[in-house]
Amino acid sequence: MITPNHLSILGIIHTAISIIALLVAFYALFRNGKIDPATGPGKLYILLTIITCVTGFPIMKTGHFTPGHYVAITILILLPLGVYVRSLRIFGKLADYVQVIFLSTTIFLSLIPAIVETLTRLPISKPIAEGPNAPIIQNGLAALALLYFIGVIYQLVKLRSRRKTAKAPDSTVKLG
Repeated sequence: MITPNHLSILGIIHTAISIIALLVAFYALFRNGKIDPATGPGKLYILLTIITCVTGFPIMKTGHFTPGHYVAITILILLPLGVYVRSLRIFGKLADYVQVIFLSTTIFLSLIPAIVETLTRLPISKPIAEGPNAPIIQNGLAALALLYFIGVIYQLVKLRSRRKTAKAPDSTVKLG
């Protein structure tokens, strides 16, 4: 069954869950400065993102896998790596930094199909872009990549400064 907005019922559910996942991710970023899998928002983001990826697999406009499906597979690989990276000894002291990169990358990757699908579907009467190679989409993806790199660098710098502050000796003098 095709609805007036050209999305199937599964497509509507998938889209709604993906939007909620991204809103939770942005909330977590603003609240904690990163996606922290140990917090409620971090856990919810991960769960909703897994559901988004899984519900995206049966959606095939072209009858076969699309780049969006491969993005979902990549996200499904990065999520557990991001969650469990701290328990992998190979990263040692860098594990917290790698976690930030992996989980931020899942947000970045989730936003790629969000941009493409939104601009090729809305407004319904005359979508903004005719296809994924339209200049507006390419410019949007370039801006997204720039924001991703700036965001990751910001998170890594903040993480480093928090670590330095936590390791700094107490310089107050206690009398008494």
